[in-house]
Amino acid sequence: MKNSHFSFEDLEVWQKAIEFADHVIYIVDELSTDRKHYRLIEQLESSVTSIAMNIAEGKGRLSKKEFVQFLYIARGSLFETITLIEIFKHRNWIKGDQYDIIRKSGNEIGKMISGLITSIKKTY
Repeated sequence: MKNSHFSFEDLEVWQKAIEFADHVIYIVDELSTDRKHYRLIEQLESSVTSIAMNIAEGKGRLSKKEFVQFLYIARGSLFETITLIEIFKHRNWIKGDQYDIIRKSGNEIGKMISGLITSIKKTY
């Protein structure tokens, strides 16, 4: 039986968003805090996974305009993720090197999302 393939899986930005989510979830599992703030942790997991999910959902829509709207939502989820990471850094729940890696990856994904939005908007 042949594996099915979805068009969003070809998008490099989706692939990077999956890796980003995996990395952030790994860091969440290793949080160095005695007192767990479960709502914040759940919100971080929700926002970081929402990036790739919105890219995928948008790619599955019937129009380029709808795809762009979902890319804007994905970018908003990225910004939410970075904001939560900033809070976690201020609380000393994550290490400086982890913070730097997340910021660098997030910045790259943000640029990719913006570039994809610009590219798609040129075609409609």
